[in-house]
Amino acid sequence: MSEPTATRDSTDQRFDEVLALIHSARKQAVQAVNTRLIELYWQVGAYISRKLERAEWGDSVVTQLAEHLALTQPGLRGFTRPSLFRMRQFYEAYRSDEKVSPLVRQLPWTHNLTILSQSKRPEEREFYLRMAIQEQWSTRELERQFKAALFERSVTQPAKVSAVLRQTHPAALDVFRDAYMVEFLGLPGGHDEADIHQGLLTRLKDFLSELGRDFCFVGSKYPLQVGSRDFALDLLFFHRGLNCLVAIELKVGRFEPEYLGKLNFYLEALDRDARKPHENPAIGVLLCASKEDEVVEYALNRSLSPALIAEYQTRLPDKQLLQAKLHEFYVLNVGQGAEE
Repeated sequence: MSEPTATRDSTDQRFDEVLALIHSARKQAVQAVNTRLIELYWQVGAYISRKLERAEWGDSVVTQLAEHLALTQPGLRGFTRPSLFRMRQFYEAYRSDEKVSPLVRQLPWTHNLTILSQSKRPEEREFYLRMAIQEQWSTRELERQFKAALFERSVTQPAKVSAVLRQTHPAALDVFRDAYMVEFLGLPGGHDEADIHQGLLTRLKDFLSELGRDFCFVGSKYPLQVGSRDFALDLLFFHRGLNCLVAIELKVGRFEPEYLGKLNFYLEALDRDARKPHENPAIGVLLCASKEDEVVEYALNRSLSPALIAEYQTRLPDKQLLQAKLHEFYVLNVGQGAEE
């Protein structure tokens, strides 16, 4: 007699642990193959670099090497003349940086090529290497963050946060940003709060990717009852790394100081009625269409809540303008030596 159909159903949860082991092993196998492949490219790049530096080879020999590999190793891919020179560039970019060179082995070759070709400074390469590993970006998302000038914005436009947030959640400075790109929503020029709210819910996966992989969605129009009155918080998330709730209030206009009072009220309600004993105090984010830095500074200076003010931007920024600001930043704050 055959077994009942239910025992062979794909929803059978008795074997979840075995499936988890299989998935984990497959992931480790893929990572091992990738690590070995990157190590191979590193070694080939080092070999070519040494030959060229010692003048044992000229550029034409690299061409001959590519032709020899194509002839003797039919079916071998990724060893054309341009690819061999990229391996050399890859090795020379990281060979003297013991802190960064281990990172490249944790990313696929396409990620490494993107970072190597689009970064202008060693610290920019390190930034994107660490972020791509931490956030587990796809190649597409990595390209998007370059277009969004994330490095330039992180350096020249740090998040505007209250003193209380700095004290209670020091790690939050590395989590939150001064501006969030929501160009994927395709919002019209005259959009209202309902438009952006619904858009973020519809494209929640994209918004979570922009926020960071440690953010978990809790709810929309999250209900809060204080006394006999009912309130609704626009968006509520939980951040695993910070171990706290994150309340986001949306404003389609420019930031006004009075908005902070309502956000503080919501944070108090969350801490009293929603926060679990093992969690840290909730953080509040006012996400506005625009803000004036001086007004934000004044408003946050006396705030007693862990809060920050950020912009949402419906179009990718002018990267050339941000690169010019970054140039000024390095000249003024780091010195000409770092710029070179």
